[in-house]
Amino acid sequence: MQTVTSKDGTKIAYDKTGQGPAVILVAGAMGTRSFGHADLAKLLSSSFTVYNYDRRGRGDSTDTQPYAVEREIEDIEALIDEADGTVCLYGVSSGACLVLEAAFRLGYKVNKIALYEPPYNSDPADRPIWQAYYTKLKDLVVAGQRGKAVEHFMKFLQVPDNMIEGMRKQPMWPGLEAVARTLIYDAQAMGVDTRAVPTELAKKVKVPALVMDGEETFAMYPFMRASADELARALPNAKRQTLEGQRHDVSSEVLAPVLTKFFTQES
Repeated sequence: MQTVTSKDGTKIAYDKTGQGPAVILVAGAMGTRSFGHADLAKLLSSSFTVYNYDRRGRGDSTDTQPYAVEREIEDIEALIDEADGTVCLYGVSSGACLVLEAAFRLGYKVNKIALYEPPYNSDPADRPIWQAYYTKLKDLVVAGQRGKAVEHFMKFLQVPDNMIEGMRKQPMWPGLEAVARTLIYDAQAMGVDTRAVPTELAKKVKVPALVMDGEETFAMYPFMRASADELARALPNAKRQTLEGQRHDVSSEVLAPVLTKFFTQES
């Protein structure tokens, strides 16, 4: 494990593996460098220098308050500077939302971006649902009710109650509670008032982009495909791909060759 200091003094923990062009992996909700992208980092390390890090407030990274999405972009920039050059960025779920924002804000420091199922939803009917989710989540986190905050998140994802109860009995549950506060960070990365696809922002992101979704995700979250389509249309230099047989928890073995091809091919 290594660390880099972000602009506001936050210590960001990361693992660096492999050799070649730099790639930074940005996890989604509740993901850490050990519970998220560890397998993907190994698979990519034969072609790239891979930076797999703990987002602030998770794992071995610290967490300086107050939070803002801009602080997480500064964390990514600190890793880019550590890589001593430009990088490719890959993000999954809310991590993909951060990657999109980073590509806009950091400009020439980002070569390419790959986004897997950023959970935007432009359906007007989603807005009150999203606002109710965010309001309750914030109340639970402020009250220190970490377990209930994780449950609230799981229910929003339509995880059945009996499965949540089973998860509570597993060794993984304390780890989920430990990062419950950061669920607010993920929500803010998607948008507080609405999580609609940020098309105006996307139009300003000029770097080559790969927007992906999973074939099997559609059955449970049909909005994901519509959002991926909308985002790809807005990005000026985007490719669009649906990964066969994949869900939101995409297989590293399927994803790695797709990323390798995209990051290494000529633009």
